[in-house]
Amino acid sequence: MWQSSPPGSIYDYIRVASFSIGPDGLIEQWSRRAAGLFGMAADEAIGRDPVEAFMPAELRSDGHRRVGEILDGKEWTGLVPFRMPGEGGAHGLAEVYVMPSETADGERAALCIVVDVRALRRIETDLAASQAIFGQSPFGFVLFGTDFTVVRANQRFATVFGGAADDHRGRTVDDYLPGPEAERLGATLKRVMETGESVTDLQLVGPTPGGTGRRHWSMNLYRVHSGAGRPVGVAGLATDVTRRHIAAREAASARRNLALLNEASARIGNSLDLETTARELLDVAVPGFCDLATVDLYQGLLTGEEAAPGSWAPAHRESAGGSAELRRVAHASAVADALPTAVAGSGAPGPGDLPPALGSVHRFPFGSPCAIALRSGQVEAVPGDDMGFVQSTLAVPMVAHDTVVGLVQFSRTKGSEPFGERDRVLATELAARAAVCIDNARLYRREHERALILQRSLLPPGDPEAAGLDIACRYLPGNTATEVGGDWFDVIELPGHRTALVVGDVMGRGLRAAVAMGELRTAVRTLALLDLEPAEVLSALDEVARGLGSPGGGERSEGLGGSGGAQWPSRAAQKSREADLSEVYLATCVYAVYDPVTRRCTFANAGHLPPAVVEPGRPARLIDVPPGMPLGVGGEPFEEVEVELAENALLTLYTDGLVESRDQPLDEGLDALRAVLTGPQMSLEDACDFVLSTLDTRHGEDDIALLMARIQGLPGEAVGDWTLPREPRSVGRARELARSQLMAWDLDDLVDTTELLVSELVTNALRYGEGEIRLRLLRDRTLVCEVWDAGLVQPRRRRARDTDEGGRGLQLVGLLSAAWGARRTPRGKTVWFELALPTGAPAAELSVEQLLSMY
Repeated sequence: MWQSSPPGSIYDYIRVASFSIGPDGLIEQWSRRAAGLFGMAADEAIGRDPVEAFMPAELRSDGHRRVGEILDGKEWTGLVPFRMPGEGGAHGLAEVYVMPSETADGERAALCIVVDVRALRRIETDLAASQAIFGQSPFGFVLFGTDFTVVRANQRFATVFGGAADDHRGRTVDDYLPGPEAERLGATLKRVMETGESVTDLQLVGPTPGGTGRRHWSMNLYRVHSGAGRPVGVAGLATDVTRRHIAAREAASARRNLALLNEASARIGNSLDLETTARELLDVAVPGFCDLATVDLYQGLLTGEEAAPGSWAPAHRESAGGSAELRRVAHASAVADALPTAVAGSGAPGPGDLPPALGSVHRFPFGSPCAIALRSGQVEAVPGDDMGFVQSTLAVPMVAHDTVVGLVQFSRTKGSEPFGERDRVLATELAARAAVCIDNARLYRREHERALILQRSLLPPGDPEAAGLDIACRYLPGNTATEVGGDWFDVIELPGHRTALVVGDVMGRGLRAAVAMGELRTAVRTLALLDLEPAEVLSALDEVARGLGSPGGGERSEGLGGSGGAQWPSRAAQKSREADLSEVYLATCVYAVYDPVTRRCTFANAGHLPPAVVEPGRPARLIDVPPGMPLGVGGEPFEEVEVELAENALLTLYTDGLVESRDQPLDEGLDALRAVLTGPQMSLEDACDFVLSTLDTRHGEDDIALLMARIQGLPGEAVGDWTLPREPRSVGRARELARSQLMAWDLDDLVDTTELLVSELVTNALRYGEGEIRLRLLRDRTLVCEVWDAGLVQPRRRRARDTDEGGRGLQLVGLLSAAWGARRTPRGKTVWFELALPTGAPAAELSVEQLLSMY
């Protein structure tokens, strides 16, 4: 078989056969295609009657008539049913073209051309379907030939790229796409033609004819073959996916923005430091949102001014020269060769102007976009710099609770996508979140500073002094990352050169704890000056603490029943609120009274850690003081323990911040404290520092109060102690003893005053008291005189009438002494007065008013 037409011609698809009929009406010649069509070989078909061989029985009579007419010279064309022997007797339909012919002998014959109608109908259907798909498809179809020029394009393709469909014949990819994209498509066409592997969703970008916008196409390519299997070209199906790309870009932008906001929620505000919060904002924004960024906060905000420096009100403390003062607290850059401060800060800088440096204080010019943004509270666009480095900048005010606290600038450099409306919204949200955190940090810092001021103002100023004691103390508040606690200590001078040592800890933190600590400390001082026993002081202090924890400080109010009555909170809600208040005012406290004459110290404990003592040559130990309930709990009495302390012993009172932390159990902390206190002897100040530096205090988790006292009892020569019988002559004896003791102490200037006041107190003891009388003089920083008796009636100072012959003794004591008072004792009372030691200056004389006040 040979052919001059190329493979893939129409004959490869249409089933065409031929045979001839001789003068006798029998098959004379039988082609190979006829054998293939009818399924009968030539040796079977030649010599047979075609009507009898292939036509159904019911059509044979008409078939014989037609054959006779054809042999008579009549031409005929028509559809003829036939049997297909090779297909199980199935019937086919053939279109037969019969042309009369003559033999060499001049006899009539016929030439028959047969076409399988089924193949024709199939081809017609395929062509119609192909034409419908190709021509009516909403997608662009294009067929590239083997030379990669356009062979055919549909109308949709032509609509996109202009002209009629036939106008695109012979064009190449260079006529539709820019250089790089055309090269990529050409290489893909070549690969598909060579390998036969199809390509799906090839993304191409290019402009439309006469348009300026960029369009996106998705192209599917596959190789096309002829009926014989020979490649004849590459077909392409192109879809415009520009809208899909825009939607995908917007969705990606939305996802990025949501991710940034989520990251901002997690990373901004972890610190209560203003500058740290600003840096956290830039860590989120650069490079995820912009290339460069800066944060400026109002200077007044950073210096702790009471009022917020920026607001939306017109009276925004701006001058004609520009905005209020701001400080640049943070900057960030994702561009390696750019200055971190290369952000358009002032709107229109002149030549040589540089943006504010980090930490500098500056103002934005009045008419600049940044100043306008601060005044209006709205985002402003800032022009790019003259050098062409910054493409666009957003000046975003940081607004918290309708107050502008600063300005953040987001910038994108050349080559980055400029800011859009969605970016403006995101920038506003990021700035607002950071502003709220900064404002919270400002409020916390203000409360923290107030609490520290209050707390420190309630602590003893300087180094406390006490008779018979060397005292050193330390107070370490929590750092700025923790709230202020309620730790306190105090040193209170009591009559008789005794000293009260107090260390306490209010449970809770913050300003409320500091206020509660101040109230309890004041109550302790008041109760201590009444010269009560330590257990009595704690019992009274417990009542004070419970009163502080109750609403109104008194009885709980009950709800009023009955219709029409006032609506009170439910009892459960009221109890819950009272429980919250009471928890703030729960406190622990240890109260000790030291007597330097006997070197005995009496302790009472309200749920506090035990005191520690180190005696010379012995290891440190904890004093076993029964730990009562914390203050504010109530219901349990407090016990006292009296301990005699050795000379030069070291007494230590402390709060739990010294020995307890999250990582260290209390027992381990107490053991470590005893080990440190057992160390070498050193001065008190050095001992305090050594304890704090040696122990693992975890400073910053809790406040620490430390009070250390070295026991230095009064020497025997500084004490005069006598017992006098209950008789009138004891008054004169008391004067003589006082005179002799003062002369021995070289206190001659105090003899007359002391004799007079001792005479008055002993006389009152004889007149109003009971039992023996005890006189004691103590010399330390002051001179103290005490008169003891067994009577329980406390002396009371009163104003004598003009006609009274007595009643002026205590008035004299009050006028001539530096201080005086009375206190109860286990077996009576003690009346005392105190005189300042002479300094060499003449004693001040009583004024006329003071003298007349006695009459």
